[in-house]
Amino acid sequence: MKLNNIEYSFSEFAAEMAKLRNEKHFDYLVTIIGEDFGEGNLGCIYIMENTDTHERISVKTMAEKKGEDYVIYTVTNLWKTADLLEREVFDFYGIKFLGHPDMRRLFLRNDFEGYPFRKDFQAKDGYSLEDDKEVDCTSQYSLDAEGNIVEKKVPLFKEDDFVINIGPQHPSTHGVLRLETILDGETVKKIYPHLGYIHRGIEKMFEEMTYPQTLAMTDRLNYLSAMMNRHAICGVIEEALGIELNDRIKTIRTIMDELQRIDGHLLFLGCYAQDLGALTAFLYCMRDREYVLNAMEETTGGRLIQNYYRIGGLQADIDENFQENVKKLCAYLKPKLDEYMNVFGENVITHQRLEGVGVFTKEQCIDYGVSGSNGRASNWANDLRKNYPYDMYDKVEWDQVVLENGDAQERYYMRIKEIEQSIKIIEQLIDNIPEGEYYIKQKPIIKCPEGQWYYAVEGTSGEFGVYLDSRGDKSPFRMKLRPMALSLVGALDEMLRGTKVADLIAVGAGLDYIIPDIDR
Repeated sequence: MKLNNIEYSFSEFAAEMAKLRNEKHFDYLVTIIGEDFGEGNLGCIYIMENTDTHERISVKTMAEKKGEDYVIYTVTNLWKTADLLEREVFDFYGIKFLGHPDMRRLFLRNDFEGYPFRKDFQAKDGYSLEDDKEVDCTSQYSLDAEGNIVEKKVPLFKEDDFVINIGPQHPSTHGVLRLETILDGETVKKIYPHLGYIHRGIEKMFEEMTYPQTLAMTDRLNYLSAMMNRHAICGVIEEALGIELNDRIKTIRTIMDELQRIDGHLLFLGCYAQDLGALTAFLYCMRDREYVLNAMEETTGGRLIQNYYRIGGLQADIDENFQENVKKLCAYLKPKLDEYMNVFGENVITHQRLEGVGVFTKEQCIDYGVSGSNGRASNWANDLRKNYPYDMYDKVEWDQVVLENGDAQERYYMRIKEIEQSIKIIEQLIDNIPEGEYYIKQKPIIKCPEGQWYYAVEGTSGEFGVYLDSRGDKSPFRMKLRPMALSLVGALDEMLRGTKVADLIAVGAGLDYIIPDIDR
């Protein structure tokens, strides 16, 4: 998708965005991209979708400078998912969003000085070994009648609030994540997510990398979606360069993406069961996942993480035994899905533990950007493979499965059903891989033309997208990743408010967020 941005000035931005949301039904805010456009010009690009027509548009607005500060009006009143997205922009660019309820840093320390994604940022030598200072209030910004910034301090807690920390080291967080949780007895009142414990500044690193070098980061984001992550980065560069891939490359990429999806879903099914105390189901899933890893390793050379795609095609052709072994794998896995249901999915204790827990409606999923399997469990047909088909997904028959209840039980079922569809896709393609080259040769030094693009794929737990702003150089001017998990963590507060703290574990694990995906 080549971006043709609709541009709104500072003064008209809030009203025009409200029209897009309320009158033109652009109800899904895909992502917000903060950017330093050069010469001190800061701003944001918003990508939105009308979920009825699947039309996507992009809006650009420049931040207004007020003294030493930059400001833009918030859109949290229009889309709930904007909460963490705007805090991310503030953290890295210093743009203050007027009317945002919680303008604190999201990834960096509270005492961090400066905004590292600005082009003129100069890092200081040395690192602090002191504990980060906890804050008990947040800032809200507005403009007075004269147009000056007014800061209002708002307490985060009441005097009688009981606060516990889930994490940053806790098995159910599946990584280094801290959920600052306010309780009333055992009932959840509020959740504040704390991110950035393993933030690596990958998007900043992209600015100093050549385009082929950017691909090395994909498996470090989410190793359970490494194929799809690299697929998206290759896809946006290939679209910018106008590269047309042959059907052999497209077919192999589709098969590999679906093998990776099975890999990710099997680990989810096993770890979810383990989080709830069902070790047998975990062992079953890990046993069968080994066969998936074996099939991918033969061709990719990687077992847990794969770096198989490259700009213009694939790193190597498929192994001579790949087709036969993948067919055996599909035949092996089909009856195993019933095993998972028998040992865990249909267990009466599982039903009592998960049914009616963490319910999220279709409208809430769209509002919070909860895409992927989690959104489809709430009857939101958001699968990019159907709505914006790429590679061979429109050449084979398969079903976009949606469920209605939107609870933890259905989010578990969704992974089972999606493995079934992945097998269905693979079986139609594995004996019909066209002849042809596995790689379309590119120039030694790749330079994308000037312009802005966004390319997205269906990852293991939602939409994974890549924004590219090219200035015609061998390195991207700005490359922004749309992680799958940031919106999932952002939804936890509303999803769990009023439930028991014990349900936090069941709901969080069921969303399948992977922390390195968030902490890019």
